[in-house]
Amino acid sequence: MPAGFFAPLEPYASGALETGDGHFLYWETCGNPEGKPALFLHGGPGGGCSTDNRRLFDPDLYRIVLFDQRGAGRSRPLGSLENNTTPHLVADIELLRAHLAVERWHVVLGGSWGATLALSYAQAHPQVVKALVLRGVFTARRREIDWLYGDGARHLYPETYAAFIKHLLPDERGDVIGAYYRRLTSGDEATELSAAAAWCGYESHLLTLLPRGPVHSGGSASPHTRALARIEAHYFAHDTFMEEGQILARMDRLHGIPGVIVQGRYDVVTPPVTAWELHQAWRGSKLEIVPDAGHATVEPGVQRALVRATDRFAVA
Repeated sequence: MPAGFFAPLEPYASGALETGDGHFLYWETCGNPEGKPALFLHGGPGGGCSTDNRRLFDPDLYRIVLFDQRGAGRSRPLGSLENNTTPHLVADIELLRAHLAVERWHVVLGGSWGATLALSYAQAHPQVVKALVLRGVFTARRREIDWLYGDGARHLYPETYAAFIKHLLPDERGDVIGAYYRRLTSGDEATELSAAAAWCGYESHLLTLLPRGPVHSGGSASPHTRALARIEAHYFAHDTFMEEGQILARMDRLHGIPGVIVQGRYDVVTPPVTAWELHQAWRGSKLEIVPDAGHATVEPGVQRALVRATDRFAVA
């Protein structure tokens, strides 16, 4: 069993929730049907949930809810960009809450883009969120996006970044996201799959402190990898459909909502400075820097910290 996780478990209910504007959202509930409602929000955007995401909560104490966001995972249509924006995703969480008859989320947990969405949702609906647990914080400011795809992470991974932009023509490399977005929405399947493999291969190299083995970064991608790359590029090309600095500017809306921020010290995808700035702006938050971790939930120290946080709120 991976360090920190609870034992594997299966959903006791699942379904497809129709949004009314062309999307069907996969959702599932696990753990104790009478437990405290906990919502998990996956990253990406476009990543989809995994079975290990269920295991961050004590199944005896929590009613664990997971769903795949628009176009992601088991939601349909896979990879769809139509009506796919941050306000749509925030509205989807409220739709799901009503569908499952949840009065108030006891914990909302999200990492990376999931942290962005958790904060955006809590700021829009603070009355239905009791606590937040965040990992690898991303607040969607332009400088955070530029760090990853522009003049930031390349200083630590120069060979990886060189391979990433090699997929583009020289005169396109001044706008990496725009160039990839055009390829990923070209309508040509081979072009989209090849671009998706390069896009996701680049990110995969940066996720953990220590290498996890060979990372596929050439050739073509799977349909789910293609969906992830398309949706990420769609959001980042449109500034994540939020105002610049919106999340940090609205932290007063979380007054009275406690939170735990778990951050890898050597996170190259979302560097610790953002978690620190969020912590400074959020009275009632606790920041835990994991000294031997990067960005991913699979890092043992990150797993343990997240489970400690959900255990803390289980008895709160």
